[in-house]
Amino acid sequence: MTADRISQAMDRIDRALARIETQAGMSGLSAPSGEDDGTSISPKHEALRNRVSASLAELDALIETLER
Repeated sequence: MTADRISQAMDRIDRALARIETQAGMSGLSAPSGEDDGTSISPKHEALRNRVSASLAELDALIETLER
């Protein structure tokens, strides 16, 4: 992977993290009526969290191999 492609990938990751942070900040603004207090996570959200964690671990491993 060339340095330019690595830079582009890192930029995409940064933009994705910014979108995630924006959405996370917005989720605490108001909860729809009839929902719980937000302390429990739906199975769909838990599955998404697990996939994101796995993807981040894979990215970490790839970056580590590139740094060697």
